Amino acid sequence: MLKNTRDIFLTTLSNKTRLSIIEVLMNGSKNVTQICKATGTNQTTISHNLTRLRRCGFVHMKKNGKERVYHLNEETIKPLIKLMNTHIEKYCKHYCD
Repeated sequence: MLKNTRDIFLTTLSNKTRLSIIEVLMNGSKNVTQICKATGTNQTTISHNLTRLRRCGFVHMKKNGKERVYHLNEETIKPLIKLMNTHIEKYCKHYCD
């Protein structure tokens, strides 16, 4: 069971569209239109990927009238992404040079 859950977590994190959404939300809460504009991705694709991110607890959603505003999980995902970026900068950057 834990292996399957870990696989779901890692495949959620490994998707380029979902990573783009996470990157955008690192700078603060956004609605779908703002996420689409920031990533250059269509609304259907963003909405589909936000569903996966929500189900896995990567992002949370708050309703503001008819608008839905998304933000990163501040407890676990935001620190994880910061740590991942630190690791990449320190150890993996030379692969992209």
